[in-house]
Parts: sequence; C-alpha cells; structure tokens
Amino acid sequence: MTQGAQPSPARRSVLGAAGAAAVLGAATVLPAGTAHADEARGGENRGGENRGGGHGRGYRSLPVPTVIAHRGASGYRPEHTLGSYRHALDLGAHVIEQDLVPTRDGHLVCRHENDITGTTDVADHPEFASRKTTKSVDGTSLTGWFTEDFTLAELKTLRAKERIPGTRQENTLYDGRWTIPTFEEVLRWAEEEGRRRGREIWLHVETKHPTYFRGLGLGLEERLARLLRRYGRHRAHSPVFLQSFEPSSIQRLAKLVDSPRVVLLSGAGSRPWDFVQAGDPRTVADLVTPAGLRWIASYAQGIGPTLDLVIPKDASGRLGTPTALVRDAHAEGLILHPYTHRNENAFLPADFRRGTDPNAYGDSFGALKRYLETGIDGIFSDNTDTALLAAADFTARD
Repeated sequence: MTQGAQPSPARRSVLGAAGAAAVLGAATVLPAGTAHADEARGGENRGGENRGGGHGRGYRSLPVPTVIAHRGASGYRPEHTLGSYRHALDLGAHVIEQDLVPTRDGHLVCRHENDITGTTDVADHPEFASRKTTKSVDGTSLTGWFTEDFTLAELKTLRAKERIPGTRQENTLYDGRWTIPTFEEVLRWAEEEGRRRGREIWLHVETKHPTYFRGLGLGLEERLARLLRRYGRHRAHSPVFLQSFEPSSIQRLAKLVDSPRVVLLSGAGSRPWDFVQAGDPRTVADLVTPAGLRWIASYAQGIGPTLDLVIPKDASGRLGTPTALVRDAHAEGLILHPYTHRNENAFLPADFRRGTDPNAYGDSFGALKRYLETGIDGIFSDNTDTALLAAADFTARD
C-alpha cells in the first residue's frame, strides 16, 4: 500500500479475519498430553513435562500445515518485538520465529540482522554516531550500526521501528513502542503466555551468521544451548525448532541439545557461507538432491527451503511446475517449512498480483493454495491470519 492510501476492502477483510484465525489456531492445537499417531517418526523422548509450557508432545503433534509467524506478525507490527510476537499468537500462529545475533558482551538478542540501522532508531542517538562503520558480513559489505559493537545495556536504550516503512506504512504507528528483546526475555515471555493460554508456545529459532560471529569470539550455538537447557527446551520433544542457513551450525547444535533442527536453504545456485569458508564446493542445488537430503537427515529433522525451491518461477515471474523436493524430502523423513509468504503484490508471484500498486494486497490465498497443494508441512508467513485461513481452506477439502 502506498503511503497515505486507505486500506482496500480486500485488505480490511483479511485483517478482520484475525479473530476467526485466532479461534482456528487455538482449536487446532491438540490437548496437552495427546500424542500424535506418528510421533515416533520425530524421535521424541516421552521423558516428562518441560518448562516450555507443554507435556513433551513433540513437533509431529503440530497442525499441518503449520503456520509459522515470520519474525512475529511482521505484516502488522515491527518485526522481532514482543508486540509482534504477541500479536502473532493472538492471530493464532502455531509457531513464532526468532532470529538471534549477539551483543558485544555476549547476550543473544532478537534481530533479523546484526545491522540494526533500518530496524531501530540508532541513527537518532548522537552518543552512538561514532559506532557507525563498514563491515564485511558473509562476503557482503555493509555500512551501519551492528549489535556486536554494543553492550546489552546500550542496545536497550534503542527502540525498534518498522523495517520497510514504504511498504508497510501502517506499521510505523508502532515505531518506538518496543525495545529489542533478548532471547531469554522471549523464553520467559513464552512461559508466561503458555501458562496464560494453557498450551505450548512453539518457537522457531535461527542462528544468524554463525561462522562470522564465531570468528569474533561470539559463538552462538553454545550460548543458545545454555539458554535452552535453562528453560527446558533442549529435549527432542521440546516446543522449539532450531534453524540455520549454515549446516555446520545445525551439526554443532545437534551435539549440544536434542531439540528438533531445520536446515534453511536459499537459492539453488547459492552456497552456505560455512561451505564457502571451508572450501566445500557444494551448492544448495546439491543439497536438495536425494543424496543431499539424506545427508541433512543424518543430523536434522527438517528443511526450510525458499518457496522457489518448491515451485520455481518462470522468466515472467509466474509459478511453474513444482519440483520433486517435497517428495524427496519426505522420503528421507524430513519435514518442510518453506519461506516466506507475504500478502503484498511485490512479494507474490506475478500471476497472483492484482493491480499495479506493489504495496497493495494481491491474491495471497490463490498463491498459498498452490504452495500448500505441494504437500509442504508448514509455511513461514508475515501475515498469520491469511496463512491460517488458507490452511483451513486446504484442510477442509481433505
């Protein structure tokens, strides 16, 4: 939507569906202690209740398709804030995503990137003007302010803001309302919400740029594992997924905790940064072959591919024919949580855009129907309510 424009009827109807989606999300969560028939496939340990808010039912008990709130309800609130996470739960999300980066003094905080220039008001703080710098992060040169140059106390003086205000002008209403949360704060919040709502609060936690941070002496995995153990989310049946674009980070986590793990997969021609650093010539195209998926299944329970790996687009940006990825991953016992669904035309395949405004909502339900028909187990979405309604439409036809 362009700045200053009124919400379209289609946009209002989707937003108005939030209450129904919240009811749907609550209704599809199984009662505590109910085991899913194929729970054994996930290797869950039935060893008792954990502090995460449930009774160890494991990831195979989640509704399918699973709706994962991408950075929270980031279509409606500034991403990676407690307000965004809470709104996603209110809408009915099954799982809430966090991305983790460290502070200079070793605390894990929730930001999609360590570059906080676009997601905080740091540029408005003259006391931090000298912290602006240029760095190479995973081979990309970036200029701005970075979490690893701030203590947690310093970061807590900043306020979060909308990352793409031109696209999501309504979200700027909430600029400055929330601080950057630590992951420990999110874990405590999830416990409180679990008690209040009477159900497990599932998290989907990503280690960002793990090789880069390990080179700075700020290894993510050990810090994450300590927090997971402290809050009882380190078991195979705990309500948490651990994810990374670097397979070595997932392999390292597999040695530290038993929580379910997901390898994220970018474009087919790309190489994970840890592969680049180690001289491993494999690309994502190699990892999505049956042999590559078999290798992933030796240390992970799922993959998080870009949606283009599930259904590629043609030269005009329209959806083509689905690949064999879903079939091949399922053959290895892997679940699939592709990313990322968004409602705006700019983010939709060309055949599901409506009108000429890139910020207006397109035929999001039509696109979701195509993706869900491939048999994926879940999907990351900026728009929880839309994804939940699409999932309900899909399962109603089964």
